[in-house]
Amino acid sequence: MVDSIRFDVPGSDPRALTKVLMSAVVPRPIGWISSVDADGTPNLAPFSFLNLLASDVPTFYVATAGRRGGGAKDTLANARATGEIVAHIVDELHAEAMNRSSAEVTPDIDEFALAGVRAVLSSVVRAPRVASAAVTIEARVLSILPIEGSAYSAIIARALCLHVRSDLMTADGFIDPNRLRPLARLGSDLYTTLGRVFPMTRPS
Repeated sequence: MVDSIRFDVPGSDPRALTKVLMSAVVPRPIGWISSVDADGTPNLAPFSFLNLLASDVPTFYVATAGRRGGGAKDTLANARATGEIVAHIVDELHAEAMNRSSAEVTPDIDEFALAGVRAVLSSVVRAPRVASAAVTIEARVLSILPIEGSAYSAIIARALCLHVRSDLMTADGFIDPNRLRPLARLGSDLYTTLGRVFPMTRPS
């Protein structure tokens, strides 16, 4: 048996648990989420709690914490107000732009301009999308699930339209990860890119 350190969740320091979990559950895909408020003001912000829930009926979630001073972040407020979001998969080329857009600013600040990226109209939702993004998912919000006892809420969304950079596609219909070069989040302020990519066939 390996030597281990025990963390009992009830009664433990939440900050210590956060450090352990955020550095253990890795790597985490980064969802760069654009949205608009009821008046059409756009927002762009990254979240490292994003993943697929289903592929046959394409559904994913993105989870967002509250603002440091309290209240909902713009992405959550906008998802509630409009029922739509756009998720972008962040690649290495957009690392610095994504990081710039993570600044917690007031709703009147244009994060597209802050990040230095161009916004273009989406095909089926009101929120604009990042023109240079490798993969974009326009989506309708299905539900918003508050996490009991937490500042987090999970936005569950159904994909309506995908935009994939044409050079990423393989002949058999997959996205080539070596061309996508996705960026992922680790613990602390650490990020990672793809390491070794290798196949394994599922046993019958």
